[in-house]
Amino acid sequence: MKPTRVPFLDLTRQDRELREELCGAFNSFLQRGRHILGPEVESLEAELAAFCGVEHGVGVASGTDALILTLRALGIGEGDEVILPAFTAPPTAVAVTLSGAVPVFADVDPHTLTLDPASVAERITHRTRCLLPVHLYGRPADMAALGRLARQHGLHLVEDCAQSHGAALDGRITGSFGTAGCFSFYPTKNLGAYGDGGMVVTSSGELAQELRCLRDYGRVDRDLLGKVGTNSRLDELQAALLRIKLRRLPEWNRRRRELARIYLDALSDLPLGLPECREGEEHVYHIFAVTSERRDELRRHLELEGVETVVHYPLPVHLQPPFRSRPGPPCPVAEEASRRVLSLPLYPHLTTEEQETVIEAVRSFFGAS
Repeated sequence: MKPTRVPFLDLTRQDRELREELCGAFNSFLQRGRHILGPEVESLEAELAAFCGVEHGVGVASGTDALILTLRALGIGEGDEVILPAFTAPPTAVAVTLSGAVPVFADVDPHTLTLDPASVAERITHRTRCLLPVHLYGRPADMAALGRLARQHGLHLVEDCAQSHGAALDGRITGSFGTAGCFSFYPTKNLGAYGDGGMVVTSSGELAQELRCLRDYGRVDRDLLGKVGTNSRLDELQAALLRIKLRRLPEWNRRRRELARIYLDALSDLPLGLPECREGEEHVYHIFAVTSERRDELRRHLELEGVETVVHYPLPVHLQPPFRSRPGPPCPVAEEASRRVLSLPLYPHLTTEEQETVIEAVRSFFGAS
């Protein structure tokens, strides 16, 4: 039976699938009586680090904190510049600003919408300390070219992996390419918590130690501060629930790729830009974003057909009010993308009937049967 409404995302379906395991983990949590920085956090840190192919994981309170604390731990702050894409979620730039550094916005590649190495190269100055690529929509950025730039100029390479849990490029998982990888566990992510949470993964023991200090007020032991840090600790309950989901992540990502392939096959003859993969790339389709010159008309049509969509993102970060006054070269690709992108429903629990409804609605807009 054709559904009357297709939600963009329905997290209750995932909850129903995992209910028994989640309740079991919650009961175990209640029996232990350990709520902060205990064995569940330590286990999740080790498991996600191993999943990414690095040595260390450090759980923190959010993906934004993962970025802020990583920049602080690397000694990046006042007067330093961090180059990031103009087309991303605003928290990436907010994190740079809250670290004390200056965000410098580079344009994105027109095909992948990830950080364009050529645009980055034009913006490197003597004040640049770090490159901050975002693996947008679940697609890895061009880490080979960005890595070469970082090595050539002696820069840190910090990955924003908030949308790329399990994505890979040439067999390497995102988070393993740079100095550190910063993950968000916001509930809508491919690996989402039941509230906020985040983690930094790295192969640097020194960086991991510094992050553990900074996330816990700067304490070196219970009653002694080594420096001034903050309170940014992933709690035991979230870690216990995330460990259950981490075991399902490869299966869920495979399902996302299956659904994406159905969309690609069904929509390839339409005047739409589609997220085709490069060779060696394992996209995890956190977002399935198409592009159209008639984006707003298409979105209104889909709404009338009962299909919920989202725009990621309607305003590039460099044009957001807090950053608009900063001088810098234009980012025309980012600005054009913000006028054209539209995200269609795609998540592991989307049903066949719902996807068929989406496809039918998109095709009918273009007058295709």
